[in-house]
Amino acid sequence: MKGTISTPIAVTIAGSDSSGGAGIQADLKTFSALGVYGASVITALTAQNTKAVTAIHEIPPAFVAAQMDAVFSDLNVDAVKIGMLCNAEIVAAVAAGLELHNVTNVVLDPVMVATSGHLLLAPDAIRLLRDRLLPHALVITPNLPEAAALLDAPQAVDENEMLRQADRLIALGANAVLMKGGHAGGAESIDVLVTAPASIRLIGDRIETQNTHGTGCTLSAAIAAGLARGRGLTEAVREAKEYITSAIAAADRLTIGNGPGPVHHFHRWW
Repeated sequence: MKGTISTPIAVTIAGSDSSGGAGIQADLKTFSALGVYGASVITALTAQNTKAVTAIHEIPPAFVAAQMDAVFSDLNVDAVKIGMLCNAEIVAAVAAGLELHNVTNVVLDPVMVATSGHLLLAPDAIRLLRDRLLPHALVITPNLPEAAALLDAPQAVDENEMLRQADRLIALGANAVLMKGGHAGGAESIDVLVTAPASIRLIGDRIETQNTHGTGCTLSAAIAAGLARGRGLTEAVREAKEYITSAIAAADRLTIGNGPGPVHHFHRWW
């Protein structure tokens, strides 16, 4: 018998990480940890571990579209997180699927390069991602190198430049931008949530650990989880920032692999 209380549902559209620390696996762990049912649309299979991405198998765009049709035609989806998209054809397929199914509450994480340095988005797909997907996103979550790539500009070096680049992304069609300052220096990790009328600083301690695999995936998935549970954007972003900060702080409790390990998605329970 189906439950009478609505179950919050979030969908991740992203690549699979065979080591379990990022991508689809990190997203589903995050959804579960935050009390949200997770479904998935896989855009790529990666052979990777904590040290490197050694191979990528891109899913045919028609099959990406078929996954979206299957999920969105049946599940009452409350929020969507978009991550690794690989190439322009998959970007186009995802954009078409969002339009066909009138998808809202989209969190776009413009994944371009893995922590290991492996390129995850073809250069010719960046412009299409900017033109087709930015307008569909409630919020985009670029780190400093990703924002620079989207704008074809030098990487921001301070908070004022982060704000200027966020404003440029909004001018290109984004509804809101969470500029992630993890690549900047300093004792604090400062992210900035920018909308057309205002900006909000989100400050967390910069934690000394090499186990940061999947941080960007986890943060964007946590925002989607908050939206799925009915949070407003600002509240969802604040709660996601608190969650990822705690997951990073607990990462050294795990011993996973021989390179940069994952954050601890289930730090509240293990």
